[in-house]
Amino acid sequence: MNKKIIIGSRGSKLALLYAQIAKDKILDNLNLNDEDVEIKAIITKGDQIKNIRLSESGGKGLFSTNIEKELQDKKIDIAVHALKDLPYIETKGLITDTFLKRNDPREILITTNKKKLKDLKINAIIGTSSYRREFQIKNIRKDIKCKLVRGNVDTRIKKLNEGLYDAIILSYAGIKCLKLINQVSEIFSVENIIPSVGQGIIALQCRENDDKIIPILKKVNHNETYKKAHAERNILKVLEGDCETAIGAHSKIIGEKIIIEAELFSLDGTQRFYEKKTGKINEFRKLGNELGQILKNKSKNSYKR
Repeated sequence: MNKKIIIGSRGSKLALLYAQIAKDKILDNLNLNDEDVEIKAIITKGDQIKNIRLSESGGKGLFSTNIEKELQDKKIDIAVHALKDLPYIETKGLITDTFLKRNDPREILITTNKKKLKDLKINAIIGTSSYRREFQIKNIRKDIKCKLVRGNVDTRIKKLNEGLYDAIILSYAGIKCLKLINQVSEIFSVENIIPSVGQGIIALQCRENDDKIIPILKKVNHNETYKKAHAERNILKVLEGDCETAIGAHSKIIGEKIIIEAELFSLDGTQRFYEKKTGKINEFRKLGNELGQILKNKSKNSYKR
C-alpha cells in the first residue's frame, strides 16, 4: 500500500483488543500485510474520569470525542468504538455505518464467592455506573443497594476483591474478549436484563467523504448486525437518550423477521415501560422508530429531567 491505514482506539486493554479484531477483519478482507494497518491508542476524557458518573461530566461522548477529533483532523483513518458508548447524534463530517458481527450482548454478575443474584445477602451492595443496570437489578430484587464503580474491567474486579462491593455487573462481551470467563458467577438472559442499545457491537467510523476508506469498511460490515444496530439506535434517537436515560434494547433476527424488545425507566427508576415489536427484516429502521415512539408516549417523558 502507498499509505498505512491508521485505526484509532481508546487505550484500555479491552478497547485495544476490539481494535485488533477490526484490524484483523480488514487484513483478511483486503489481503494486506500486518504493517499496512496500524493501531493508535488515544486517551479519552472518559478514561480519565474515575470517581463520578459520566452523566455528571459530559455523558457518552467522553469516550469518543478525542478519537473523533483525530479522525476529523486526518490523524487516523478509522475510529473503533463500542457502539453502546456512542452518542446517538453523528458527529459532523463523520459516518458510523459499519458494524462487526455482534458479540454476546448479555450482562453478567461477578461475586467473590460465585453466588448468584438471588443468593446475595439482604441489602447487598452491587457496583455499577449505569442507571439502567441499577434499575433493572432493583426491579428483580428491591433490597439491593447500588454503588458507583468506575474504571476498566480489571480495576472493577480489583475493587470487588477488596471488599468494596458484594458483586459487580459487567457486559459478557468484554469479559469473553479479556478471557475472564472463569470470574463469572451468573449470566443474565436478555429477557431478564435487557442490555444497553448496541451492546456487544464494535462500530467502525470514518470521514463521510473518504473514498478510500468507505469501500474498505463496506467489505468488513456484518449485514445482520448492521440491521440490529440501526434498529436499536433508532429507539435511542427517538427518545433522545443520553447517559441518564435508563434504556435497554435488544433485537434478534429469525428468518425474514426482526424482533425488538426494549424497556425504559423513569428518571427515579420507580416506573418501567416495556414494548416488543416484530416486523419484516427490511423495515428494521422503521420498527426501531415506532418502538421508540411508543415508549416515549407511554412514559410521558418521565425519563427526562
